[in-house]
Amino acid sequence: MSTPTQLDQLKQFTVVVADTGDFTSMKEYAPRDATTNPSLILKAAGMPGYAHLLDQAIKDAGASASTEKVIDELLVLFGREILKIVPGRVSTEVDARLSFDRDGSIAKAREIIGLYEKAGIPRERILIKLASTWEGIKAAELLQKEKINCNLTLLFSFAQAVACADANIRLISPFVGRILDWYKKSTGKDYAPTEDPGVVSVTQIYTYYKKFGYQTEVMGASFRNKGEITELAGCDLLTISPGLLAELKASTDPLARKLDPAKAKSAELTKVSFDEKGFRFAMNEDAMATEKTSEGIRVFAADIVKLEQLIKQKRG
Repeated sequence: MSTPTQLDQLKQFTVVVADTGDFTSMKEYAPRDATTNPSLILKAAGMPGYAHLLDQAIKDAGASASTEKVIDELLVLFGREILKIVPGRVSTEVDARLSFDRDGSIAKAREIIGLYEKAGIPRERILIKLASTWEGIKAAELLQKEKINCNLTLLFSFAQAVACADANIRLISPFVGRILDWYKKSTGKDYAPTEDPGVVSVTQIYTYYKKFGYQTEVMGASFRNKGEITELAGCDLLTISPGLLAELKASTDPLARKLDPAKAKSAELTKVSFDEKGFRFAMNEDAMATEKTSEGIRVFAADIVKLEQLIKQKRG
């Protein structure tokens, strides 16, 4: 009997999610779920193997359709193809330019779910991704009441995590590696995986959720090295890039569970909550979370613009 790989071991206590728009990688690593974002879709859409999906989206939207409509069709086409590979869910992102528009985010989420349902995909298999702004969280709170499950992304702070849990969001994606990036840049230090600020942040959020019985799932995201992943083994879900999935698959070193709901229950913590004023002030006090949330929104918005340009070129 062969020795289990670290990827096999990780799957014993954490749901592994593929952080890619590349179908080949998904088939190779057999994740349960998959997550995409505008940057991943832009990258995939520019690859020859996926050009047919862009052509199909343009055709499905119709000659008179707006570029925005074509993008919606493209996102859903990618999602539908992914759902042929993974047994679980796919995350599809709302346009980042709506990050401060609650009503616009709600309308866009309904449109995306409508396209999936028209294609025969039940909403239980979709997670709508929204930025963890106050408006994004409030949009998701209402969508959850409509049985539209949400994945709150670009999450960097405890305040964002608490607000999401109180809003009964289905899942959050705290960005481990981007937190590390900020601290390395601001301090000039390197961090061991056990002291990695991103690992510390997700551990705090996970412990808080399990201590107080929140149902919101925690999915660590945006990893920079394998050590961050192994330190968060036991987290509800981890979304991992193909390169790091390959590293986990190539190793047979023992992998111990680090995050455990039973341990979290005995942690000494105080329950907190945030209204809008408190949330905005907590974010303002956290320079890293403020800067990384804003930067993430800008990057995703810029990639949506590039996708629009690609569609315009295709249409001629």
